[in-house]
Amino acid sequence: MSIMGELLAQVANQGVDVWHAGPFAAFAEEEVIRWLCDLVGYGPDSFGLLTSGGVMANFMGMALARDLHLGRLRGLPAPPRGKDLEGARVYTSDQTHFSIARALDELGFPSDTLVVLPSDEAFHLRGAPVAEAIRRDRADGLTPYAIAAVAGSTNTGSVDAIGELADVAEDAGLWLHVDAAYGGGARLSERDRDRVPDLDRAHTVTVDPHKWFFQAYDIGGLLVRDGRLLSAVFGGRAPEYYRGGETTGDAVPDYLRDGEHDDGHGAPDQLNFYKLSFEGTRRWRALKLWMTWKHLGTPGFGKLIEANDDLAAYLARRCREADDFEALPEVAELSVVCFRHIPSGLDGEGLDAHQDRLQAALELSGDGWLTTTRLRGATWLRAGVLNYLATEADIDRLLDTLRELATTA
Repeated sequence: MSIMGELLAQVANQGVDVWHAGPFAAFAEEEVIRWLCDLVGYGPDSFGLLTSGGVMANFMGMALARDLHLGRLRGLPAPPRGKDLEGARVYTSDQTHFSIARALDELGFPSDTLVVLPSDEAFHLRGAPVAEAIRRDRADGLTPYAIAAVAGSTNTGSVDAIGELADVAEDAGLWLHVDAAYGGGARLSERDRDRVPDLDRAHTVTVDPHKWFFQAYDIGGLLVRDGRLLSAVFGGRAPEYYRGGETTGDAVPDYLRDGEHDDGHGAPDQLNFYKLSFEGTRRWRALKLWMTWKHLGTPGFGKLIEANDDLAAYLARRCREADDFEALPEVAELSVVCFRHIPSGLDGEGLDAHQDRLQAALELSGDGWLTTTRLRGATWLRAGVLNYLATEADIDRLLDTLRELATTA
């Protein structure tokens, strides 16, 4: 359904910027955004929009925090720019996606704005170290204004203690952004949704359906608890050639005022997404997810999520039970498993190099694909279990293949 939706969207060729350019696309995106807001637990005042992926969504989330919250904290008459960005602080963990730092760079902040705090033994950011960092920085005359949490880190699938961080944000008056690009998909499962709790307490949430909603590239999204904030930040500039259905009732042509012909296309409150986004023209990403969701339903999506979680748990268990593999953490939190092969006689840099050789050998064999990552100063193989067709037999074959390759890698 995702593939068919992508094909039909390209055939229709509707842009999603102004209503008149793509009314079907705007309707579909509005409905998909409402479903996504419901999924994370937001209320009727929430809204959002679809993006190319999590990077753009995180960028826009941090832009909202800068223009609305930092300016408010500093009592500025306009959104902060230039020297007004100095001395600001955003708190995150060592498992946060690179796009948070990139967003702050592109938004004009100095390099010391992002405070990276160590995650705990299970790779979670907890509330206490963030609260302590806020107290320390305020004592030094700095301006803490945001926390950037992660729900489903790229590295390990870890989920920060969102509830604790929300408490800290509320007590300290900070903005809370949660990058749930990967982990947000767990909310589709009635059984596993509580693995990613408290998203509704964040001001903004990033989702990325081309990850764990099994969608064709590309489709991400930013969800905002108070949807009015999007137009407050991005809606201030209206070029003269974007005149249709967005200004006042006076702009409605006379022939549309006749009730016999008025189809609503001239109303002053049409949904013009360019006023809610950093981007102008955007392609019609919503149709493929709309069709998939209609086809599977949330329960159908949930079964696919649970199958992935179960398979990741199986891989982690096989590693725990084996003499020549280990996983970190030992129990998978979602569907990412970091593990390594540990032949006798290797440690330190030699063991790290062994993982790199195994990954390259597996890729060259064409029999599977893993990435590598660095955790606590060591190299690990990383399996992101996101294929709804994968089985336990595939996991068994993967481990057997790695053992075979280890004899020659």
